[in-house]
Amino acid sequence: MKLVIVESPAKCTTIKRYLGDNYIVMASLGHIRDLATSGKDGLGVDVKNDFSPTYIINKDKQHIVRELKNAMDKCDEVILATDPDREGEAIAWHLAQVLGLDVETTKRLEFHEITRDSIGEAMNHPRTINKSLVSSQETRRIIDRIIGFKLSTLLFKKIHSRSAGRVQSATLKMIADHDDEIAKFVPEEYWTITTKIKAFNKEFNVALLSDNGQDIEIKNSEQAHAILDRIPEKLNVAKVEKKIKISDSKEPFITSTLQQEAFSRLKFKTKKTQLVAQQLYEGIEVDGEHVGLITYMRTDSTRLSPTFVQRATDYITEKFGKEYLGHAKKIRQVSMMQDAHEAIRPTSNHRTPESVRKFLTNDQYNLYKLIYNRTLASLMQSKKDEQMTVFLEGDGLMFKLDLTRTLFQGYEAIYKDAEKEENHFEFFPDFENDEQFEVTLKETEQKFTQPPAHYSEAKIVRLMEEVGIGRPSTYASTIDTIRKRKYVDNESGILITTKQGNLTSVVLNKYFPEIVNTKYTATMEKKLDNIEEGNQSRSKILNDFYYPFIEEFDRVSKIMYKESFVETGDKCPKCGAPLVIKEGKNGQFVGCSNFPECKYVQKQESDAPKPTPIGEKCPECGGELLLRNKNGNSFITCSNFPKCRYTRKVASSNTSPVIEEEKKVKDCPDCDGYLVKKKGRFGYFLGCINYPKCNHMERILRKKRK
Repeated sequence: MKLVIVESPAKCTTIKRYLGDNYIVMASLGHIRDLATSGKDGLGVDVKNDFSPTYIINKDKQHIVRELKNAMDKCDEVILATDPDREGEAIAWHLAQVLGLDVETTKRLEFHEITRDSIGEAMNHPRTINKSLVSSQETRRIIDRIIGFKLSTLLFKKIHSRSAGRVQSATLKMIADHDDEIAKFVPEEYWTITTKIKAFNKEFNVALLSDNGQDIEIKNSEQAHAILDRIPEKLNVAKVEKKIKISDSKEPFITSTLQQEAFSRLKFKTKKTQLVAQQLYEGIEVDGEHVGLITYMRTDSTRLSPTFVQRATDYITEKFGKEYLGHAKKIRQVSMMQDAHEAIRPTSNHRTPESVRKFLTNDQYNLYKLIYNRTLASLMQSKKDEQMTVFLEGDGLMFKLDLTRTLFQGYEAIYKDAEKEENHFEFFPDFENDEQFEVTLKETEQKFTQPPAHYSEAKIVRLMEEVGIGRPSTYASTIDTIRKRKYVDNESGILITTKQGNLTSVVLNKYFPEIVNTKYTATMEKKLDNIEEGNQSRSKILNDFYYPFIEEFDRVSKIMYKESFVETGDKCPKCGAPLVIKEGKNGQFVGCSNFPECKYVQKQESDAPKPTPIGEKCPECGGELLLRNKNGNSFITCSNFPKCRYTRKVASSNTSPVIEEEKKVKDCPDCDGYLVKKKGRFGYFLGCINYPKCNHMERILRKKRK
C-alpha cells in the first residue's frame, strides 16, 4: 500500500480512482506548519544563526498530521503530490520534515491537470523535492514576516493601522496615489457637435473631423454655436476610402488575464474567479466520473503543450474547417515571467461547455466557457474585416463616417472580442464621390472632462503584473488583505481608498518609501526567482535586506509621529487627559488620549427606546412587566430578566401597541401551563409557556398530503 498526499480533499477521490486500490490518497489542506511567533520580536527567525527559522505545526492541522502518520503505518511508501508551484513545493518539504521522510529520495509528483493521462505520466516520471524552490519560498516567507511584524506593530502603535507588508503596501500605494490624482482633478469645459445624415433610407451619425484642414477643439458655447451655424443643409461626399483590417486572436489565459476578463465579462471579483477556477481544476462529477476540466490556474505563461495543440488543431479542423486553423501564439514575455506551467486551458477539446453544462453551476459554466473558447480561439485564424471611411464636406467642415463589414470571421466563430459596431454591414451602402446627403440633425452639448475612473480589481491585477509585484498565486489574496484591513472599500470590484488606507499609505511613503516602491518589491521578486534558479544565495539576500531595514526601522521608530485625534472638548473622568474621537473595528468611539496608560472608553448611548412599564405583574415571578423594542419589534418581558425569562408577543395597531396573550395550542402535560408555538434554530416547535421552570417541548407534526 502507498500513501499519496495532495493539498485539497477535492482531488482525493479522482486521483484515488486513477491510481487504484493499492493507494491511499489524503489531503494536507494546504500548509501544515508555519513560522513560530517566538524568539526576538516574535519573528520565529534566529537572525544571528543565518536566519534559521523555527517552524510549528498549525493548531488546526495537528489532527491532520496525526491522521497522516497513522496512514503511514499502513503503507510502505509515501508520495508527495502537492500543487506545482513555489508554495506547493514548500508544503511538500514541510510534510517530509514532519513525517520524517527523506527529502533526497521521497517521490514528488508534478502534474498540471487532474486527468488520467496526466496523473499516469507523473507517476511514471516522479522527481524529488526541488530544494532551490523551497529555499526561495522560505526566503520570501522570512522577509515578509520581518516586514509584516515590524511595520504592522509600529503602524498600529502610531496610527492604529492593522498591518503592512511588502506586496500589500506597494499595491495600496498604487491605489491611493491614483485616488489622490482623482481627488485633485479639475474638470474642464468642452462642447460636442452631433450631426446626422440620411442616406439609403437610414440615418448615420457623422463625426466632425476638421475645420479647413485644422483639428477642432471646442471650449465654449460661442465656438460651438458658430460651428453649428456653419453646418449646411446637405453634406457632399469628398472621398471614399477602403482598407482591409486583420485582427489576431488573443493569447490563452494566464492568471491575471483570466481575472481581468472574468471581471469585464462576468463581473466576477478576483477572489471569486480563483475560487471557481479552483473548482474546475480540482474536478467536477461528469457522467459518473470526477474529472478536472482545466489545467492549473496559477500561471504566468501563455505556453500550450504540443500535445494539446495537436489535439486542438484536429478538433478545429473537424469542427470549423481547415480555413479556420491558425497557429500557436509566440510566448509573450512579461515582467519576471516564470513559465513554470502551461496557460490555463481545458483538459479536453471534446468536452465542450455545452456538453458539461448540466453538471456545472452557472458560475462554473460561464468561467469554463470563457476559458474553453479563449483557448481554442488562440489557435484559430485571424479575423478579416473591410473598413470603409466616407469623408463628407460642407462649408470647410469635414466629417467622417466609418463602416465595417466582416470578410472572414476567423476566431470570432467561437470567441467574440466585443459586440459588433453600430455601423456594421453585410454589404456596404454605395457611397460615391460628389453625392449629397441631407443633414437631419445638428446639435451641440456642453460637457466637462471627467477624472480617471477608480481602479477595478482587474486593473490592479494588470498593474501588479506589469510592474512585477506579487505572483499569480498572490494577486487575489493581496487585494483581499487590503480590503479586510479596511484600507479600501470594494464596491462590486471597484477599489476606493478609505481614510485609514490613505493615512497608512502616506505614512509608509514618508518613513519607508523603499518598502512601498514597486521597483523595490519587483527587484525582491527577481532575487527570489534567482534563488529558485540557483543563481543567488539565500543568506546574502537575507543579510542584504535585514540589516539596512532594521537600521532604518529603529531610526524611524523614534521620529514617527502619533496619529493626531480630534478632541471632543471633554476631559477623561479617570485621568483628566483630553477625550478624543478614535476609529475602531466597529466604527468611531470616544476614548482617552492617554492610551495605553489610560484605557477609558466612553459608553455610547443606545438609540433604542428605553423599556416602559405596562402596569401588569409577571405571572411567573410577580415582577413588573416591561414593553421593549429591538430592531423595530415590540415585545413584553419581565423586569427580572435574566432570572425570569417570561416573554409575550406584542401586535402593533395604528395607534399604540396592543398586548396579546400567546395563542394556546393545548395544555402542558407536565405543569399547569399550556403549550404555544415557538421558533428555534431548527424550526418551529411547541414549548411550555412556563419555560424555563418547565422544559416540556413537542415537535410539530406535518400533515400528510392526500
